[in-house]
Amino acid sequence: MNTTPIQDPKAPAGTAPRSTLLFFDPLLLLATLGLAACSLVVLKGATREDIPGAPDYYVTRQGVYFAVGFVLVAILWRIDYSRLRELRYGIYGLLITSILAVLALGATAKGAQRAIQLPFFSFQASELGKVLLVITLAAVVVERSRNIGQRETTALVMLLALVPAFFVIAQPDLGSGLVYIVIALAVLFVAGTSWRHFAGLFALGAVALTLVLVGAPAAGVQVLKPYQVDRLTAFLNPTDNPQKQGYQQLQSKIAIGAGQKTGRGERNATQTKGNFLPEHHTDFIFAVVGERFGFVGAALVLSLYALLIWRALRVLTVAKNLFGALVAGGVVGMLLFQVFVNVGMTLGIMPITGIPLPLMSYGGSSVLTTLLALGLLQSIHAQGRAASAHKSFGPRL
Repeated sequence: MNTTPIQDPKAPAGTAPRSTLLFFDPLLLLATLGLAACSLVVLKGATREDIPGAPDYYVTRQGVYFAVGFVLVAILWRIDYSRLRELRYGIYGLLITSILAVLALGATAKGAQRAIQLPFFSFQASELGKVLLVITLAAVVVERSRNIGQRETTALVMLLALVPAFFVIAQPDLGSGLVYIVIALAVLFVAGTSWRHFAGLFALGAVALTLVLVGAPAAGVQVLKPYQVDRLTAFLNPTDNPQKQGYQQLQSKIAIGAGQKTGRGERNATQTKGNFLPEHHTDFIFAVVGERFGFVGAALVLSLYALLIWRALRVLTVAKNLFGALVAGGVVGMLLFQVFVNVGMTLGIMPITGIPLPLMSYGGSSVLTTLLALGLLQSIHAQGRAASAHKSFGPRL
């Protein structure tokens, strides 16, 4: 007897079949909830004394961001993600417009103009732009699916990513700009782009990096801010100037090393409590995990990320169409790069680029963007599994 439900003919357009509600990925949800819980626990102890008279300021707001984000996950899980392909031009226009709006109207903080200050949180268009770019590039590649092997397709995808990346880097937000480029590379990789195209792109990237760091400064042109150049190079020799460029990474490594196996606990976490560790609630939250909970806590967090990435890759394999696979691939690239760079910079093996740790670092824009991406993954997984089940048993008679 066939018990597989099918699409209700009276259902509104754009609504996923009711059968998809049975096919969410529980392990992906478990990893997401686990990281959210870790974020709240770490923030509660790390920021208790940051705001006088408001010990729960950061953890309360982060909890609200998670609550709103999980509502968005539930909404995206219910809709047909394929409809987003039809909105690719509007989505890309929203991406560019929002980034330009930040450059025109954004508030300046610590020398950077990255966000528009709203009543409850600072809206960073560069964060939302990550998901918008994934959708746009996936839709463009599907549109040119018969010409994926052509250089024109590769060039178009990279151009669409480099334009917003350029404006984001100008804010300046070098980290998010690099994420945009990685998203484009991930989408091209999943699409099956020739390795020759990647070799050419990496060669061009090496030439561009050399010009930015060496050639342009020698000619008297500063493409990057001086502190950005210092951050990109200081991790190679952080002890050369430990009071300035190398300070953050040195303090981060001290905090992680002090945690040893099981951590120092909240009371004895002197690096965090004494404010020796900068940006301990955002960029360097993984160092707080290492100091307070030691190797055990760091291993738990990294295990949750491993589970998250594994399930995201699984979603890629069960997608019902090329668009879903490309969106999943772009999301995997986005998450994997951010985790690798953020954890790497706290350990001193990667330069400091201001990339937040997904679902761990404090920030409404980062949390909501990551949960939007995970909501898309749940939608792709649910519809892929439902389509597979429908093919296996056939339509109901």
